[in-house]
Amino acid sequence: MSEFTPHFAPVVVLFFLGTILLVAISVLVLFYGAARRSKFFAVAGATAAISVVAVYALLLCGVSLASSEKDLPLGGWKYFCEIDCHLAYSIVDARTAAVIGPEMQQTHAHDQFLIVRLKTWFDENSISPHRGNSPLAPNRRRVVLVDAMGHRFARSHEGETALLRLGSSSRPLTEALRPGESYTTDLVFDVPRDARGLRLWITEDDPESRLMIGHENSFLHKKIYLSLEATAASAKISAQ
Repeated sequence: MSEFTPHFAPVVVLFFLGTILLVAISVLVLFYGAARRSKFFAVAGATAAISVVAVYALLLCGVSLASSEKDLPLGGWKYFCEIDCHLAYSIVDARTAAVIGPEMQQTHAHDQFLIVRLKTWFDENSISPHRGNSPLAPNRRRVVLVDAMGHRFARSHEGETALLRLGSSSRPLTEALRPGESYTTDLVFDVPRDARGLRLWITEDDPESRLMIGHENSFLHKKIYLSLEATAASAKISAQ
């Protein structure tokens, strides 16, 4: 099972850039009218700018209101669509732990650690025929854990540092990939023991994505989550 954000990315980006261009032209007409003291050009420029922004905002909100929340099961893929390629993310497994780290350098959780192994894959089937094999650096990602009550949990820097001391093969989410390549990243969260309905939300951390029609970050748009369950009882992770 897989979900994409946004759909029809090339069209979405071109529409966004085209809107910016039209607004810029309208503003120039407005300034021209103001400089020449021409009421006609000033009004035309202002009207065009407002109209273009209003139409875009209407489409943005309309598509967002028509969206629905998605929960992908373990093994499901969440795709981020670029112009000519797609990066996909999927949860490999999840486990809990009371402490993390080597015997003499253990880090204790406030409640319990939840360790999520996330796979990043550059889908080679999504590239254009002329793209080539050059590496792609992922955009900045924001990752949070959300429970059934809507509480959000950020990544635990202390937990992830302790996991690295154990020799974890975790790779940063910003590492570049070539088509067909993949890697896994261990994400650590400190969550209450009674947390239920946990879901991972990974999304782009770029401000312009909030203005992209059909992107899950856009105003009022529903989110795409990766559902997970702890696959092991709470246990100490140590160098054994």
